[in-house]
Amino acid sequence: MALLMDHQFRLLPADKQVETRPFLEACSYLPSFIDCFGPTLFAPIKAEITGNLTKIKAVYESNPGKYKTLQQILEAEKDQHGSQWPRVGATLALMWLKRGLRFIQVFLQSVADGDRDEANPNLLRVNVSKAYDASLRKYHGWLMQNLHKAIMYAAPYKTDFLKSLSKGREVKDEECLEKIRKFLTNFSATVDTIYEVFSKMNADLEYKV
Repeated sequence: MALLMDHQFRLLPADKQVETRPFLEACSYLPSFIDCFGPTLFAPIKAEITGNLTKIKAVYESNPGKYKTLQQILEAEKDQHGSQWPRVGATLALMWLKRGLRFIQVFLQSVADGDRDEANPNLLRVNVSKAYDASLRKYHGWLMQNLHKAIMYAAPYKTDFLKSLSKGREVKDEECLEKIRKFLTNFSATVDTIYEVFSKMNADLEYKV
């Protein structure tokens, strides 16, 4: 579980402002987490997360003082782009990134809660399917939905996944699950806050890809 616990998300301050730099730093390790599912079929998810992080980072680095928090990025781009917003810039990248983060959030929570197919308890299909339904399905057309269906059936065994999270070390399942729960504390708070910001600013788009 060192893969996630070594790169914890920050505890949010009272005003729930998400600082951009530490957020990007923590997110930069998530592609390695995706590798725990398998390097081939899950490559599209990894590529999408990486691409969106790159776009947000480019905007942040253009003026770190102006874009200290994610909320400041959205507010500045809204003023800058007018009627084109939120279909542009880091706002659009963050919109898709948050959906990928929600996928990870729901998946890990499902694993930690013990959701499983009683007939095949070592498979992660139930968990992957639950995460996809909660985060991405409504934004995907027929082609993308079928791609993710194939990805779901390629999900690794739970025992192999937990071992990958622990960087190959032999760790008891319950010990690993407890660390997942600890990781989710700040991670879930961050993801939920980003969703709240998008809702408050009416920045979400419903189109399908």
